[in-house]
Amino acid sequence: MKKLLVLCACATLGGFLAVRVAQAARDPAGPYRKLDVFSHVLSLIENNYVEPVDEAKLVYGAIDGMIHTLDPHSSFMDPRSYAALKEETEGEYGGVGLELATRGEDVVVVAPIDDTPASRAGFQPGDRLIEIDGRAMHGWRETEAVRALMGPPGTEVTVKAQRTGWAEPRSFTLVRDVVRLVSVEGKLFDRKLAYVKIKTFQDRTDAYLRKTIESLRAEAGGHLGGVILDLRHNPGGLLDQAVKVADRFMDGGVIVTTKGRGGKHVEVEKARPKNNEPRFPMTVLVDGGTASASEIVAGALQDSGRAVVIGTRTFGKGSVQTVIELEDGSGLKLTIARYYTPSGRSIQERGITPDLWVKASAADDDAPREQNLPGHFKGEDGGLVAAASLQPPAPQPLVPDDPQDDPQLKVALDALRTWTVFKRTLPQAPVRTAQP
Repeated sequence: MKKLLVLCACATLGGFLAVRVAQAARDPAGPYRKLDVFSHVLSLIENNYVEPVDEAKLVYGAIDGMIHTLDPHSSFMDPRSYAALKEETEGEYGGVGLELATRGEDVVVVAPIDDTPASRAGFQPGDRLIEIDGRAMHGWRETEAVRALMGPPGTEVTVKAQRTGWAEPRSFTLVRDVVRLVSVEGKLFDRKLAYVKIKTFQDRTDAYLRKTIESLRAEAGGHLGGVILDLRHNPGGLLDQAVKVADRFMDGGVIVTTKGRGGKHVEVEKARPKNNEPRFPMTVLVDGGTASASEIVAGALQDSGRAVVIGTRTFGKGSVQTVIELEDGSGLKLTIARYYTPSGRSIQERGITPDLWVKASAADDDAPREQNLPGHFKGEDGGLVAAASLQPPAPQPLVPDDPQDDPQLKVALDALRTWTVFKRTLPQAPVRTAQP
C-alpha cells in the first residue's frame, strides 16, 4: 500500500495525479512505447553485459536518472534512503548531523545541526564535501551523501571537505552519534525577552514551541516583553508544522498559498483567531540557511506586519514537495507546487529580504542558495533575478559598533529593548498587502 509523507507540502496529491492519468488516457500508447525501449535495453544488459548485474540496482539507477532531469528538489530514494528520511522526520537517527544540498556536481553543507559530531568538528555552511570514506563524491546527490553518512552510533566515518579560503581540502574523522533533532530550544534575556530557536520543522515542532514559550513565560513571571524567533540555518521540513507555527503568532489572514501546475489546484492556509500568542514585540532572525518551510514562516510574519525580519537574504526555495512511499519501500520526492507569501510574493530564487540587513560574518555570502542549484525553477519574472535587486535596501548593511559573538542576535535584542524607537528608525520597506 502506498503511503504519503508530506514535506513542505499541503496540496492534495490526488488532484495532481488525476491530471496526469487523464492526459495519459488520451494517448495510452505514447509513454509505453518508450518503456519498450527501456525494457529492451534492460534485457540487453542482463543477458550480455560482461559481468553479472544487479537488476534492482539497474532499475533504481534508471529511475534516479529520470528524476535527475527535473528540479534539484525532486529525488528518488531506495528503501534504505527512504527509511533514513522517515527517521529524520521523526526526529532521531544515527549519523553526523549535516544538512546537505546539491550544487551542480557537488554536495555542499547547508547547515550543521547543533550539538552533533559535524557541528563539534567545525563544519560550516558552504563547505563542499569531496570524499566520504575515501570515495570521491563528484556527481553525487545529497541523498547519496546522507545515506553514506548515516550509520550505527559509535562507528566512524571520514569526510574530506573544501572551504573557501583553505589552500587544501581537510579530512575529518567523525564518530557517528544519535542525532536527536530537538527542534525547538529557548532561553530568557533580561528576565522578560524570550529567545526561541526552531532548528527544523518535524513532527510535533508546534507542540514543542508551545511548551517552550509557556516555560519562558513562567520564568518571566507570567508576561513576556517580546520574542525573538530564530530561523537561521533552518532547512525547512513539514509544511503543516510551519503553518501551525505561523498561526501561533497570527490572529488572522493568509499564511501561505500553494499553486500546482498552470496555477491550478490552489490551496490557501489561513490563521485562526484562537490559541494565539499575545501581540508582543517580535523579531525573526534569518540567513542563507533559512529555507523552504522556515521561509514560509518568515514571509507570513513579515507580510502580515507581525514581526520585523532581521539578518541576511534567505535561501530562496519557493517550491513544494510531496514524498510518496512506493510498493517496495523506496520513495519518490516530487515537486508538485509553488508557494506564495500572504502578499502574493514568490520567493523562488529571491528569498526573503530582511527588513533590517545584518551580516553575521563574511561566510554569509558563501552559503549555497537556490539560485546556485542547476535545474532550479526560475522566479516568477521568467528569468534569474538581477544581482542588484538582491542587495539590501538603504541604508547599507548594519554592523554593530560593538559586535558580540552573535551580532544578529545583539541587534534583535536591542530592537526589543527599544521597540518604539526602533520601529521608527527602520528603513522604509516596500508596501506589502497581506490577503485577508
